[in-house]
Amino acid sequence: MTELASPGQLRASLLRWSLFLAPLLLLLGTLSGMMSGSGGNNYWFAGLEKPAIYPPPATFGIVWTILYLLMGIALAMVVTARGAPGRGLAIAIFVVQFLLNLAWSPVFFGMQLLVPGFYLLLAIDVAVLLTVVLFYRVRPLAAWLLVPYLAWVLFAAVLNWQFVQANPEEAAGAQVALAS
Repeated sequence: MTELASPGQLRASLLRWSLFLAPLLLLLGTLSGMMSGSGGNNYWFAGLEKPAIYPPPATFGIVWTILYLLMGIALAMVVTARGAPGRGLAIAIFVVQFLLNLAWSPVFFGMQLLVPGFYLLLAIDVAVLLTVVLFYRVRPLAAWLLVPYLAWVLFAAVLNWQFVQANPEEAAGAQVALAS
């Protein structure tokens, strides 16, 4: 087959991939949070001193739902950009940042590790920024769809650091437990 796909076929492919990837990423993100006991029902977290910038708890579910859906659509745009230079690397770095993202809730909420959670968020910040740059080279719109995610994980790093500052005994206790 030597013909290029028609515009209609390309749109259909993007739609199919979006309808697969967006719910998949949302499901995986939700499972990560649920399995690690994230949120207000976590007794350890409920006992922590909350920083002044801590948003209402309902904010997190709303924001993450939107972000996972945007990530899925952005990824679908890059996945369907067959033949685009840098496509494979962009997808690989996306997978890395997404795995780091999925690891944060188990580290912070499940293992109750404030400081390692902060360092993990710094790694996520760098990985998401790199993903945005690589996505831009493949499909600029896909990169723009990730900008709210980048902004949120940057905010999350600041918030996590403020949790460390507001709960020094908790942060120190976790570090001692890790060293043992």
